[in-house]
Amino acid sequence: MRDNLMKSKEKELYCTVGKVATEKLQSLRSKLRDDTATAEDRQHLAMLEEISALAGNRISVTENEASRKEGARVWVERTSGSHYPHIRLHGGALEDDPVA
Repeated sequence: MRDNLMKSKEKELYCTVGKVATEKLQSLRSKLRDDTATAEDRQHLAMLEEISALAGNRISVTENEASRKEGARVWVERTSGSHYPHIRLHGGALEDDPVA
């Protein structure tokens, strides 16, 4: 029961962080359009855009791997040996092997 509560809180935290980051991203884009963004705003905008792109890539990886498991034809890059076929999107896919 306690593990489920911890997982639920962790999921809520991730969702909240994502929502706050997305709101901040939109705010910074607005400041850029209005030509009121500072140098620091531009740096924050670049970082949030990169994080947003990586998150989108991770979602695509998960969707493609799920489709592949269901027998759908999707593009994948096969890794060496017996590794499961894995789509590789720039910076978006987690490593095949856990860190030792």
